[in-house]
Amino acid sequence: KGIVFDIHPVAMDKAWRRACRDAGIADLRFHDLRHEAVSRLFELGLNPMEVASISGHKTLSMLQRYTHLKAEDLARKLG
Repeated sequence: KGIVFDIHPVAMDKAWRRACRDAGIADLRFHDLRHEAVSRLFELGLNPMEVASISGHKTLSMLQRYTHLKAEDLARKLG
C-alpha cells in the first residue's frame, strides 16, 4: 500500500549520505530531488493536476512552491 521501495528509512538515509559523500556533494537533501523533478515537470508544460498525480501532492497549495512563474512565459502563452 503506497510502498515504492522496500527499504527501511534508516537504510535509505545511510545509503543517501554515502552516495553524497562518495560523489563529493555537500548539503544535498533527498527532498531536493523531488523539488527539482516537480519544477522540471512544470517547465515541460504539465498542468498542476498532472504534476500532482505524478508527485503525490494532495493539495494544489503544496505545489505552488514549485511553480516559479515567469512573466515572459505567461505572456508567450497569452500571445
